[in-house]
Amino acid sequence: MSADVVWMTPAAHQRLEAELATLTALTRELDEAERARLSEVKGILRRAQVETKPDDGLVEPGMRVTVRFEDTGTEREFIFGSRTMLGLDDSIDVEVYSPESPLGAAIGGLYVGDTATVETPKGPRKLTITAAYPVA
Repeated sequence: MSADVVWMTPAAHQRLEAELATLTALTRELDEAERARLSEVKGILRRAQVETKPDDGLVEPGMRVTVRFEDTGTEREFIFGSRTMLGLDDSIDVEVYSPESPLGAAIGGLYVGDTATVETPKGPRKLTITAAYPVA
């Protein structure tokens, strides 16, 4: 997947499409903030990827991922994808980590069972990917 592609849920995509329709339907001249938002929404939608990913255990945008931190044994579940979705899809019930985040950069392209080390403010932490399945 190109770094320019933004994976998002169908609900997030629909909300952005609706916002675009609202902005473009305005009959008055848009103010500066509205013009900026219109440009931003158009850019996001041009790069949007919405399809469901295959259930192959690969950590890529569009997957719900669980990792176990080896130092504490704690697990964290999250969606691997664009943070643009937050606030656009009410069904998102976990955090979203982008491929550009430290965690995302450490695990992108790995498979269930693989280990990685992520740099945190408290230092490096080793983790194991325990689950990765498509966001429904």
